[in-house]
Amino acid sequence: MLLRRVFQQRINGASPFSLRANATVQPRRNHLRTLALVSFVGIGTYTAGAVAPHPVFAFIAPRPAPGPPADPDSPESLAYAASIEEALQSLPLLSTLRSQPDADQWYEARPYKRFPEERRVNNLTAGALRGPGKLAIIPLVRSKWDESEAIGFVHVGRGLCGHDGIVHGGLLATLLDESLARTAINNLPDKIGVTANLSINYRAPTFADQFIIIKVRLLEKRGRKVQVSGQVEDLKGNVLVEANGTFVQPKYSNLLSNSVVKQAMGEPEATESPVLLSEGVPPPARKS
Repeated sequence: MLLRRVFQQRINGASPFSLRANATVQPRRNHLRTLALVSFVGIGTYTAGAVAPHPVFAFIAPRPAPGPPADPDSPESLAYAASIEEALQSLPLLSTLRSQPDADQWYEARPYKRFPEERRVNNLTAGALRGPGKLAIIPLVRSKWDESEAIGFVHVGRGLCGHDGIVHGGLLATLLDESLARTAINNLPDKIGVTANLSINYRAPTFADQFIIIKVRLLEKRGRKVQVSGQVEDLKGNVLVEANGTFVQPKYSNLLSNSVVKQAMGEPEATESPVLLSEGVPPPARKS
């Protein structure tokens, strides 16, 4: 059989040595193709990751970024804040909320907009955390006239991180505390209140350099105690943080003035039509 096979190979013009050489070359070609394919995929993946990195990789190895500018009132800082404000006003979600059929049941306010300067400089969110890379602009809040719900828009910068690129959990707790307090205080008899309890559940990392949405809902109000809930979301609707809070009105509230509290929480922004604010009466519903 062996002699017959060799004889047949010679008739066909091929020697056993050439077949053995071909068998050696073929695996080498396969290795080269595999190496080329792996290199091509690797380079493509690296390029795609550099242009638009997946959030997981941004969490593990965030890109370096310069620190916030020292002077929040410098021309560069003011120009940056103006660009963030323009981006806020252009958010599709905000435009959608403003055009909803029940839009006349809501009003807009800008907390700390009319806050006295002598108080602002010693305030955490309006003072120490103010500026590009931190809280570049004051929040925008859409609240129902009956103070049962509120939706806040806040831009969080890179200078508010714990792990680089991830907003510090304590900062998120502070923003939630202030947001929940706004709705709670507006439901207390004397419009003065303090935090009695705040429970927070972190659901997912909150990446910096983005707008976050803080939604607040009134759960219960009973005398000098109000319970509210809230959550932080990104613009895609992903829930990042959940919170529940209890706020109480101090027994000595009648000795305090709530004018500064109102300035901090923000009064309703001026509208084209007159707004009835006396006695907390909401404007009349529009006739269809």
